[in-house]
Amino acid sequence: MNEENKRLGRPRRRRRIRFNHQINYYKPQGVPLRNLAVEEISIEELEALRLKNIDNLDQNECAEKMNISQSTFQRLLSEAYKKISRALIEGKAIRVTRS
Repeated sequence: MNEENKRLGRPRRRRRIRFNHQINYYKPQGVPLRNLAVEEISIEELEALRLKNIDNLDQNECAEKMNISQSTFQRLLSEAYKKISRALIEGKAIRVTRS
């Protein structure tokens, strides 16, 4: 293993995503995607939004369902809100990424 592939800290826990998301992009109507800047949101961030806002679970329940700590869940949720807000305010497309 070379130096670039080494990670510091604890290994990342496998995160559970419990829905099959088929859509890769959301964009403002009437504007071609090629003319838009893109804000990327991870599938983990999207799952955090789903659990919190659609399933109406508290953060501890959400974190447990995703197999992550509550603080990690909070970071995912905060990042998702920030990215979606930026896309809506600045008229960007949103791309869902799978990592």
